[in-house]
Amino acid sequence: MGCDGGTIPKRHELVKGPRKVEKVDKVAELVARWFYCALSQEKLRRPIVACELGRLYNKDAVIEFLLDKSPDKTPMESASHIKSIKNVTELNLLDNPAWSGDKESIKGDKYDDLQCARFICPVVGLEMNGRHRFCFLRNCGCVFSERALKEIKSEVCHKCGVPFQEEDVIILNGNKEDVEILKKRMEARRLKSKLEKKSKKSKSAGAASQQETSADSPGPSKAKNGKDCVNSGSGENRQIVFTKSSENGNPSVPGKVNKASSTTTKRSIADSEDKSEAYKSIFTTHSSAKRSKEECSNWVTHTAYYF
Repeated sequence: MGCDGGTIPKRHELVKGPRKVEKVDKVAELVARWFYCALSQEKLRRPIVACELGRLYNKDAVIEFLLDKSPDKTPMESASHIKSIKNVTELNLLDNPAWSGDKESIKGDKYDDLQCARFICPVVGLEMNGRHRFCFLRNCGCVFSERALKEIKSEVCHKCGVPFQEEDVIILNGNKEDVEILKKRMEARRLKSKLEKKSKKSKSAGAASQQETSADSPGPSKAKNGKDCVNSGSGENRQIVFTKSSENGNPSVPGKVNKASSTTTKRSIADSEDKSEAYKSIFTTHSSAKRSKEECSNWVTHTAYYF
């Protein structure tokens, strides 16, 4: 069973105490949160987006997550609050001129400086490596350090000039207290948008019902003086004028007197005294054009010339 041959066991070999809590390396934690996507665990690359809780993602990873509707989809706690692409904001980041990238460390014989970040603050110049607090504006997506916003207080974005409020400032990778505050703001914002959509739908439904009732309700005719008003789809009032046709078949125009009725009745050429008998004989109304009873036979159908 051991302990033979003169070996003397020590206390820590016989008595097992509580295990020590493993401490997470702070540098590794900062690198994972600021240099890698919170959804796909891949390196951040443009375009980079941030959610309303201040987490960083690759835009293509978010789109793939939203498009995946399979039942075997693994639930992701880091993206459970993202319901659509409108819930994330594309960040407007400024590159760090001192960052050389991954080209020099391909062979593995170069020291990787984890303090050197890819992006910096456009106002103060601090590197976005997790050592300093950074935030972005939800309206435009510009990223600044918290020190820059505190030192240079303004209601307009320092980079693009878009106005913003205090509620539009979202801290990137904040602590638990910051996440709780941002979560309350997010829920209030979404509840407000839902109420606005419901109010718009109720107003549109009420307007449609009023139009239907006004169209179906019986009542006296509104047409007066032969005019009828018709509401077109564009909201304009158009008038349709009904006129009585004259005896000749031509519709009479309102406000004008018919020329045929105003003038005297026309006389036949046979009754006119100004014309000669030779000229009158050309027309069928002349007495010479009419047949006498002796010239007409009994069996012939009478025409207009008979009388």
